[in-house]
This record gives sequence, C-alpha cells and structure tokens, in this order.
Amino acid sequence: MTRLLPTLLLALLLAPTARAAETLTIYSGRNERLVAPVYKAFTEKTGIQVKVRYGETPQIAATLLEEGAKSPADVFVAQDAGALGAVARAGLLQPLPKELLEKVDGRFRSPEGMWVGLSGRARVVAYNTKKVKVEALPTSIQGFTDPAWKGRVGWAPTNGSFQAFVTALRLMKGDAAAKQWLEGMKANAPRTYKNNAAIIEALARGEIDVGFVNHYYLYAAKKDKGEELPVANHFLAPGDAGTLVNVAGVGVLKSSKKAEAARKLVAFLLEQQAQQHFAKETYEYPLAAGVESAPALPALSKVGSPELDLSKLEDLKGTLKLLQETGVL
Repeated sequence: MTRLLPTLLLALLLAPTARAAETLTIYSGRNERLVAPVYKAFTEKTGIQVKVRYGETPQIAATLLEEGAKSPADVFVAQDAGALGAVARAGLLQPLPKELLEKVDGRFRSPEGMWVGLSGRARVVAYNTKKVKVEALPTSIQGFTDPAWKGRVGWAPTNGSFQAFVTALRLMKGDAAAKQWLEGMKANAPRTYKNNAAIIEALARGEIDVGFVNHYYLYAAKKDKGEELPVANHFLAPGDAGTLVNVAGVGVLKSSKKAEAARKLVAFLLEQQAQQHFAKETYEYPLAAGVESAPALPALSKVGSPELDLSKLEDLKGTLKLLQETGVL
C-alpha cells in the first residue's frame, strides 16, 4: 500500500492541471489551410486547446443565428465584416476590450466594439499588361459600363467578395444607382467566372482584358506560376466603391463560458506572429498597427478604401435580390 502512495500523490498533483486545460470552440469561416497553422501556434504558446468547425462564412453565420444563446461556439472567425455585423446585430457577440480594439484602425473594426478586423482584402481591377495600358484604365468602377469595354471584362457574381462590393455600392450610392451599374455592366457582356482565381487565369491566357478581383489573388498566382505572368493590379481612385477594403475579423460569443481564453485568442491573432503569417502567406494586409504588409503591395493608407461601416455589409439578401432582378444571377 505504501508503495502506491507516490503514484497516488503524483496523480493528484497532475489532476488539477488536466482539469485546468481549456478547449476553445472556434467557428471558422476562414479556410483551414490558411488559419490552422495560426491556431496551432496559439495552442503552443498558451496551452489552450482549440476545436475548430470550418465552413463558408455565410453558412457559419447562419448557424450561429440559428443556435443563438445555445451555441457551443466561443469564437467566430469570419471571412468578411458583413457576417460579423449580422451576428453582432442579433446580440450574439460581447464587447471586446478597448486595448484589443485600438490595435486596429477604426475603419476596420466594429463601431460598437463587438468585433475587430484581422486582415484586409482590397478590391482591384486586374488587367492583362500585354493588352491594356494602365493609362487607359478608368479611375472609377463606373467607367467600365462604357461601351468601349464591351466583351473585355471578367467578373464572378456568385463570389462572396463581389457580392460584398455590390453591397458597399448599394450603401454608398443607393439601390437605384447600384442597379444602373449592374445593368450597364450586363449590357457590356462581361464574361462570368466562378471565382477570383479563375479570373486571374483567364487574364493570363488573354481571354479577357480586365477583371474585378481581390488584390491578393494576383500574388498567389505569381507565386505559383512565376513573376512573368502578364497580369497587374490597378487600384481605383480613393473613396471609390471599387477600392473597398473588406476584412477578415473575429468576435467572441456572448454565450461563451470561456471568454477570458477567447480574448487571449483575439489578442494572439493581433500579435506580430499571426499578423505576419497573413502578410507573408496570403499577401493580405495585416491590420494591427506596426506590422508591415508585403513589400509588393502599396501601403494600405494609399489604397483609399471608402469610409463605410463595414458591419453594414450584412445585407446580402438585398444584394442577391438585386443581382437576380438585373439578371446577373
């Protein structure tokens, strides 16, 4: 019996540690390939385990809205601000500490402090450098309704980032103006693709002259196919809807019983290690102050994203309705 005492004592000493080990449940609308290394690094640093449910951001947001206060999720990591806005507006997120919010420019976080942006994705017009001179490109998204661009443009109306842009256009100019732009574009017979990557590929083949995409797809393509790819990004005029910088961001669920650990994850995602991961691996804009973007990118301060409450990009239903009314979808 006495020989068992050291073993029992050891078990008792270890038991509190095992019980203290926390596991956060993350609902992640960001791709596993991109963010899994960041979650792993968080666990290695803090000892806090993570259980991640991956999916498309709109579906994850819909699940959270359905689950409500009974959701098992502690943290929501979303690919766009509109989804975070929808979940926050339903009263499902809790305010984040001021010291975390203030790491990011006010344009890229919830005005009410319910979520904070992690990385930025700018809308651009990518173009084939062998077929188009940059001087010939319009400075506004409105310019592409000119008949001179008929049959030369590529877009991806089913893509979430395009739909977020249309939502921004509706917020800035009103539904009537957004409808007019969509009808003008449709009259110019743009070629339709399934996503941003397919548009970049079509540009490289010379199939189209210009395409509406997020900025980082070009860099991913060049990393894969080489710098000689005859495609470049054109940033429209500051303040234009076509320069929208949407964000991937994070919020903590109000119903979470592990809020302290969840806030530690938010803090980690805004630290140098995680922010540099986004900058180097996907060429997104890191949003935490003091972290530099990839050298190939123009400074975020020069992109000139329109002044817009990104939370209001949540009205996807209204955008889908408009896309259907105009025959774009």
